[in-house]
Amino acid sequence: MTAETWAITRFTVTMAAIATALVLPPAIATGWLLARQRFPGKALVETVVSLPLVLPPVATGLLLLWLFGRRSPVGQALDAAGIEIIFTWKAVVIAMMVISYPLVVRSVRAGIEQVDQRYEQIAATLGAGRFRILRTITLPLASKGVAAGAVLGFSRALGEFGATIIVAGAIPGQTRTLAVGIYTLVETGREDAAWVLVAISAALAFGAIYASNRLIEQRSAT
Repeated sequence: MTAETWAITRFTVTMAAIATALVLPPAIATGWLLARQRFPGKALVETVVSLPLVLPPVATGLLLLWLFGRRSPVGQALDAAGIEIIFTWKAVVIAMMVISYPLVVRSVRAGIEQVDQRYEQIAATLGAGRFRILRTITLPLASKGVAAGAVLGFSRALGEFGATIIVAGAIPGQTRTLAVGIYTLVETGREDAAWVLVAISAALAFGAIYASNRLIEQRSAT
């Protein structure tokens, strides 16, 4: 493995790990909300959450580019605070988070829905609040679903390309992930090096998906 290949692999795994860690809290909150609460507009929330699954990743990247660009209110606020997002590693993380978020939410929601609500109701009658019930009862019992979602989200983040190349570009040593690296190597005629990245991507994706499937099987068996 060359220094360039190792750098791209390490960068991608690190960014995917950060994205997964950051996306878990909102994904858990959304999964719990959809699994346990009834409220007006729930179908609309479910639709919005699922949008990154059906939108072309390039379209998602374009939306992120507009959102964090200097012409938007968010971009202007970040620029005033001296925070740069576009074409930095932060943009890579954000793109990975947005693309993997629906998958994590779905797995978390499925895990929570399998938890017997009687345990939560007993805890509520003893005076426990919603957050304490979630933290001490619901999440421990749904832990395999949460873990499966995290692994699945991580694997999706590893292969993210469309949104990443739009919002972060393909800057060597700064924003070039495995997927973007494969594209740029093929574009420059370095197909042998591209195949090495393909093999690494396949190995990482296989391991992550295998781990996620094992967790799902264990969850179904319990």
